[in-house]
Amino acid sequence: MLALKPNCECCDRDLPADSAEAMICTFECTFCADCVETRLGGACPNCGGGFVLRPIRPAHLLEKYPPSTERVLSAKPACTEVRAA
Repeated sequence: MLALKPNCECCDRDLPADSAEAMICTFECTFCADCVETRLGGACPNCGGGFVLRPIRPAHLLEKYPPSTERVLSAKPACTEVRAA
């Protein structure tokens, strides 16, 4: 089962389980839509994959399998610099 991460791996913005702004890449790295559009140029800095909206789990699954409480904090050069399109 997909392990939802509670924040953007780029800007550390909170992305709750029901967030419509959360996006994941091919390897399920989590980013906010703003970083994907403005900082990452549509490609994941971890794997180079494309992005899709992160699935929103139904409430009964969130109760049974809550989102990860582990914070994802990383300083990746691709996240701090704006890539040229």
